[in-house]
Amino acid sequence: MDAKKKSVSADSVSSPTDYWLFGLHAVKAALANPARKIRRLVWLDKTGNPPDFLAALRLDKALDKTLDKIPTEPVTLDKMEKILPRGAVHQNIAALVAALPHRGLDDMLAAMPQRATILVLDQITDPHNFGAILRSAAAFGVAGLVVTERHAPPLNGTVAKAASGALELVPIMRVVNLARALRQLREADFWRIGLAEGGQVPLDQLLRQPPPMARIALIVGAEGSGMRRLTSESCDVLAHLPTKADFSTLNVSNAAAIALYECARRFNVISG
Repeated sequence: MDAKKKSVSADSVSSPTDYWLFGLHAVKAALANPARKIRRLVWLDKTGNPPDFLAALRLDKALDKTLDKIPTEPVTLDKMEKILPRGAVHQNIAALVAALPHRGLDDMLAAMPQRATILVLDQITDPHNFGAILRSAAAFGVAGLVVTERHAPPLNGTVAKAASGALELVPIMRVVNLARALRQLREADFWRIGLAEGGQVPLDQLLRQPPPMARIALIVGAEGSGMRRLTSESCDVLAHLPTKADFSTLNVSNAAAIALYECARRFNVISG
């Protein structure tokens, strides 16, 4: 396909809910996601010819068919930097996409398997931490992510780049009232485990015991402040990650990754 035959202007977005994804993993994952509507694709024109990674994408027959339906445009470095956030590590490719369809908690629970882990984030606002947590969630088989409508980052290109494609893989549900959502999870047979530095029991020890429920909801609070009081009181149990006594603080994305690994081992969803 001649990319110039389908050339479009990359200066503006199509609607207020559209945004740019950037980076190879984020764009490739979006192309492979049938739920994602892609408005256009731009790539940095260095030689006058499509770059090698576009040819590599076309080796996948499904992606090749998707690319044929998308307007594409080679752009200069100045144009690429104009449409993307300052300092974006774009790896010479970006895609303008529509926001993913909204999914409610009821919809997620209706499709939930009998044995599952979901992750609940209580006001984690940093997009890089959020993206890193999302990446771990995908790696360790999390069935869904629950976040608040407010005090959560927009699901944009920065989150997608940090998540390295996981934004397309893990269902994300936004809720207005987190405590109410946690009660709903309890009614759906989720054992609600809050991760807190002052938790009563080590998480790995807790998970070795026969669980009172078949499903796990792991709740993680914001960097520094941790879970809010009402969130903490809505948990069935508080657990901690054992660390050296003289250095007990972990970055929230690292703590979430370790905790999700322990949950994945509990349900045998990882190999090795």
